[in-house]
Amino acid sequence: MCYRTFSKKSTLIAHQRIHSGERPYVCDVCNKAFITNSTLITHQRIHSGERPYVCDACNKAFIENKALIRHQRIHSGERPYSCEVCNKAFNQQSSLIRHQRMHSGERPYSCEVCNKAFSNKSNLVTHQHIHSGERPYTCEVCKKAFIYKSQLITHQRVHSGERPFTCKACNKAFSKQSSLITHQYLHSGDSPYTCDVCNKAFIDKSSLMRHQRMHSGERPYLCEMCNKAFTEKGSLVRHQRVHIGVRPRTCNVCNKAFSEKRILITHKRMHSGKRPYSCEVCNKAFSSKSNLITHQHMHSGERPYKCEVCFKSFSHHSHLITHQCIHSGDCPYTCDVCNKAFIDKGSLVKHQRTHSGERPYV
Repeated sequence: MCYRTFSKKSTLIAHQRIHSGERPYVCDVCNKAFITNSTLITHQRIHSGERPYVCDACNKAFIENKALIRHQRIHSGERPYSCEVCNKAFNQQSSLIRHQRMHSGERPYSCEVCNKAFSNKSNLVTHQHIHSGERPYTCEVCKKAFIYKSQLITHQRVHSGERPFTCKACNKAFSKQSSLITHQYLHSGDSPYTCDVCNKAFIDKSSLMRHQRMHSGERPYLCEMCNKAFTEKGSLVRHQRVHIGVRPRTCNVCNKAFSEKRILITHKRMHSGKRPYSCEVCNKAFSSKSNLITHQHMHSGERPYKCEVCFKSFSHHSHLITHQCIHSGDCPYTCDVCNKAFIDKGSLVKHQRTHSGERPYV
């Protein structure tokens, strides 16, 4: 067999069952079988709820003595298991074994579906929920379910309002540690995520990934109604409001509603008269950055919007769209009096004056 030696015959007999596969001690509740009687007795405490080993520091109870011993190291600070590579110490041998896999690169637990490997079994079990669709951690408040327990804990802070991670520089608090780390880059000026195409740097990985889609042309978020694709999920969500007619942002001055917060902010500048974007050439000011960029094309002569049919170029995107109607024959603006159709809204407005008799220019 393995030629291991023992001081007691009973211990040898129990050990030999590892090789033979014999498990003579069976639980009468769940029929689970064990090699030794002592292991069965410990197991039966799961069914009976008995926890005979109690911590004298905090009164927490355990079903077996070795679990109590491991727990007591939390209070004593004892860490008897040290890594020979980096000298990091642990209070459990199992924690040391998992840690050592960081150095060795060993990943003994593999997913049977996708063959992805993990250094510890718990990570494999959690990963398998992705394939099974199982979400075992459910919020008691809103019933939203999660794959990971850590996701549930973070989510519950939405309901509790807890923000345990505080910036030492400005005292701003966050519900997630990752959000705090990203925020701290604002103070340090550090942008650790760099695009390997254009070397533009970002403070968080998600911003870099969104940026890289500009280079790759990838648009992974697809609208199910019109098949329009987007580089980020937030843009898809905002776009879908066009189809369903949702306008959740309302102006507190005139009650006009908008589908996006940024459009509402730009709209409010009509009421306040604020024009924060100024042209460096002629000092003309604008309420939105996009209007400033379009205006700057007048000075630069740039015409970035090109017709794919006749290659005529335009300084305004709206002018290109109107021009394309000439090729398509599409006239999207229709008079509700005589049904005559027009390429652009301005032509429709002028036509409607023939019906109304309006003469606005005196």
